[in-house]
Amino acid sequence: MKVSINWLKQYAKIDIPIEELQQRIDAQLGAIESVTDLGKLYQGLVVVQVKSSKAHPSADRLHVCLIDDGRQVANVERGSDGYIQVVCGAPNVHEGMFAVWLPPGTTVPDSVAGDPLVLETRDIRGQKSNGMLASPKELALGDYHEGIMEIESGVKPGQPFAAAFELDDYLIELENKMFTHRPDCFGQLGIARELSGISDQAFNSPEWYKSVQLKVIPESATQLPLDVKNELPELVPRFMAVVLSDISLKPWQMLLQTYLMRVGVRPINNVVDITNYLMLLTGQPMHAYDYDKVKALSGNNQATLVIRYPKPGEKLTLLGGKVIEPRPEAIMIATDQRLIGLGGVMGGADTEVDENTKNIILECASFDMYSIRKTAMTHGLFTDAVTRFTKGQSPLQNDRVLAQALKMLGEAAGAKIASPLIDNNQLGQRQWIHPPVPVTTEFINSRLGIKLSAVNISRLLTNVECGVDQKGDNLTVTAPFWRTDIEVREDVVEEVGRLYGYAKLPLELPKRVLTPAQKDPLLELKAAARSELSRCGANEVLTYSFVHGNLLDKTGQDKAIAWQLSNALSPDLQYYRMSLTPSLLEKININVKAGYDNFAVFEIGKCHILNQADPAEPNIPKEADVLSLVYVSKSADPAPYYQARHLLMNLLHAFDSESSVKLEPLSAADLNHNPWAEQMIAPFEPLRSAILRDSEGSAYGVVGEYKQSVQASLKLPTGCAGFEISLHLLKPSSKRSRYIPLSRFPKVEQDICLKVPNTSTYQQVFAYVSHKLDEFKPEHSLIRLSPVDIYQRSEDQTHLQITLRLLITSYDRTMTATEVNKLLDKVADAAKSEISAERL
Repeated sequence: MKVSINWLKQYAKIDIPIEELQQRIDAQLGAIESVTDLGKLYQGLVVVQVKSSKAHPSADRLHVCLIDDGRQVANVERGSDGYIQVVCGAPNVHEGMFAVWLPPGTTVPDSVAGDPLVLETRDIRGQKSNGMLASPKELALGDYHEGIMEIESGVKPGQPFAAAFELDDYLIELENKMFTHRPDCFGQLGIARELSGISDQAFNSPEWYKSVQLKVIPESATQLPLDVKNELPELVPRFMAVVLSDISLKPWQMLLQTYLMRVGVRPINNVVDITNYLMLLTGQPMHAYDYDKVKALSGNNQATLVIRYPKPGEKLTLLGGKVIEPRPEAIMIATDQRLIGLGGVMGGADTEVDENTKNIILECASFDMYSIRKTAMTHGLFTDAVTRFTKGQSPLQNDRVLAQALKMLGEAAGAKIASPLIDNNQLGQRQWIHPPVPVTTEFINSRLGIKLSAVNISRLLTNVECGVDQKGDNLTVTAPFWRTDIEVREDVVEEVGRLYGYAKLPLELPKRVLTPAQKDPLLELKAAARSELSRCGANEVLTYSFVHGNLLDKTGQDKAIAWQLSNALSPDLQYYRMSLTPSLLEKININVKAGYDNFAVFEIGKCHILNQADPAEPNIPKEADVLSLVYVSKSADPAPYYQARHLLMNLLHAFDSESSVKLEPLSAADLNHNPWAEQMIAPFEPLRSAILRDSEGSAYGVVGEYKQSVQASLKLPTGCAGFEISLHLLKPSSKRSRYIPLSRFPKVEQDICLKVPNTSTYQQVFAYVSHKLDEFKPEHSLIRLSPVDIYQRSEDQTHLQITLRLLITSYDRTMTATEVNKLLDKVADAAKSEISAERL
């Protein structure tokens, strides 16, 4: 965003040195990318009149000119008449014209940024040339270089060029991203207002901008019909258009052309220049169509503009000749027959205003910023209009800008209104974008750390033309119609802080109580679970919350009840996962291939499923916190289920949850059509897995081995099992430490084999024996019980033989085998009478 200080001075009082102004802008408005002293570029350049222009005697395309500088330049060779000779190669040089002369010793402005070219008196084909007459490109005022710049009347020979055209100016380039939320600051008027505000001066917008006077030039006797149809009211909240007749196209006045050129816009003709001038001034783009061309491309013998989406296969030739096939959701301007413009981005070549144009349609519209941004990115079109429309210009300024455009076109081009004004307005009669915001001085001061009075706050805000209704310390702030960013109280705080000056705010930190925040029970639970599984040798992984549909298929889950993403991060991340197990299983093979033979991985995370249980909110996903673990043994562990179960029970024991959880064979479990549980158990083999139920009988987990189809599709080792549980099963543990000191006395190992009816489960036998050992063990001793095998003889199908291994050690003495045998005898006697178990 380029800013001309001289342009700003037309609306704001700026009487401080440029260095101080830079500091204020940097601190209170936006980052400065560069500052150009424009006056230095034109130092020594003079306005001259060409008194004669004759063909060069030795060159066909050169002219020998005598110029009048009013005798203002010293140390240059003159003729007896006081004129200076210059050789010029421009085809448009002629006697009587006014031009810009670069005397010997001056630097060509366009060369300053690169290798500066300093002029001197030199001989050109036998004729002496004192300096040169400059083109707009050489003056760094445009791209035109086929001829010298011709200056309109109103100047005198010898005038300094910079003074004659107000080029003793500074150009400040501001970083665009600083104003993303401030569309009004993409106009010189908005910047002038802000400079007044940060300088604590009241700003008054021009009267034409504050009030609406649409009938500012007389209507034409010629009536040119125009019809506008807006098929996209949500994307185009306001579309204004009017026909102007009797247009006289010609160059605009030179002074105003220089204002366009110095901020980077090339002058074209008075109609286009006026629309560009008002865009640069207010931030509101406009567009002019050749009325007769639009009419020729319309039906019903009248000009028609239609705002719509493009039809499949439609193409558009843009200004400059580029042909595009618009994206399907682009906002298009069309007649009732064909496309003629890319709304908010660029006009079409077929309705371009040219030297033959006599009647125009002047459009002043507002477009959805997000739609314009997508269209510009899709087609690689980044125009001045796009820069402004993508910031969300206020639709409430359209009528004001259009009224001023009509007035200026009437004065500069003789334009007359030739149709009724069309205002397709979806906003009604609103006077502001957001409603007034109530706020108190205490709210503002407490957040800024200052003590401004209500009067001072009101002054800061009214300086930038905000409306303030003050009643004591209560303020009601009404943002002006061009402000789209003041919506809540915090916006008012930010505005006051910026206008007051953030550098003036105190640096003391606000007082805060030092009471520590309460710990989150869920986070504490997760941390404890991580620590417990890490002690057991498991490794935590973190995978994406999204999975590919193929993974759901491979693990037997139903994609129909999974949340599918419409904007997936990648084609491999299509669905929200319904359990963690598939994500872990997908990582097993790559770790086995990397050389890891025996390991366990776990993850704690969230899962999502369609909320079929709540018809009132079917579009709200059902969410759960779960923990999943996979144990892997490449050595083909014959019973990996028990390894996974051991890790699970160890985890439950650490959270005092063993007694409240019951295991039930998966093959016999009734899930009561619980979709969550059905998806959780999908990868597990029913005959080698168990369901975990809480004290109320609800299924909250599964432990077991995986189906053969899952193992084959994911290339899992045969020794692979795992579990997945809801964190609901884990209770915050009261145990402060999991440390158990080692005994200094030797341990004793003994096996006990019990023959039990085949109706008994391993879990029941193991739990019974463990309970009895705790009951009968000596004081100050530590026991460990682990499985050895489960065996069924072929000749006895009614019994099972379950062998368990006891490891026991005392903290007081060395235990003997006899003492351990007696302990096991007590357990066996109790088992015989209570669970019909016979010790072998």
